[in-house]
Amino acid sequence: MISLSDPVAAALAAGRPVVALESTIITHGMPWPENLETAQAVEAAVEAEGAVPATIAVLAGRLHAGLSPGDLDTLARAKDVAKLSRADLAVCLARGGTGATTVAATMIAARHAGIEVFATGGIGGVHRGAETSFDISADLRELAQTPVTVVAAGAKAILDLAKTWEVLETLGVPVIAYGQDMLPAFWSATSPHPAPLRMDDPRTVAQAHRMRAALGLPGGQLVANPIPAEAEIPAETLAPLIETALADAAARGIAAKAVTPFLLDRLFALTEGRTLAANIALVLNNARLAARIARDLSALPPEPA
Repeated sequence: MISLSDPVAAALAAGRPVVALESTIITHGMPWPENLETAQAVEAAVEAEGAVPATIAVLAGRLHAGLSPGDLDTLARAKDVAKLSRADLAVCLARGGTGATTVAATMIAARHAGIEVFATGGIGGVHRGAETSFDISADLRELAQTPVTVVAAGAKAILDLAKTWEVLETLGVPVIAYGQDMLPAFWSATSPHPAPLRMDDPRTVAQAHRMRAALGLPGGQLVANPIPAEAEIPAETLAPLIETALADAAARGIAAKAVTPFLLDRLFALTEGRTLAANIALVLNNARLAARIARDLSALPPEPA
């Protein structure tokens, strides 16, 4: 079902910590060459914390956990790569295609590989205007059914954050703010939204992950890890720019999977590159925390069969 790189296979067989990493941040989230440089830096950050990185993607009809340096470079340079979620992952595999995995697809692959922790930038969620468009990311339901702990800087700030948190509460997903009492807002460390749960150390997150398995509860956990203060962009600075980007997307008829990449690219231009610098800082920060959680998980008894 899934091809493991030699380092990932060896780590899993020995019970050593492994962290899954998505690939849409490489193909759809950043321009060349920053995408490759960031992917390499994120893998290095995981390794520096004592865990093994497993970047996940579909290459020529095969699901991979752990990419070689050559595969990573090829993916970073590729054009028109499919953006895969739960709905189209199997189709891409059946057709022998190549695709980058979103949060939902990466969680599915991580579960098949036996990887319990996943670091990303931000999750998808409820898009603004969803009350008429019904545009809600599959990431939310995936969190409710696939037992992987996901470390992110919250949901992407271009979304309707209040509705996103409400949906996750309805689905029974633990939303854990790391080290603070409010939820972060991706490029901003704080937001008006109080955190349902707070944890201050990786071991407690790891223990909660194991306890969910022991209780037979489906789904994973979302650890909302605030962007480092020195890298954040204040919400009041971003708010009018997000409105401009949303209006531009509507005027051009951008919809469905194309919305998020368009908005991220538009905000990069409107902020003169500040969002890209912030994005790199937050994903590195998430990778380090995910590796620490994976390390503590590896020291705990395995989840029950």
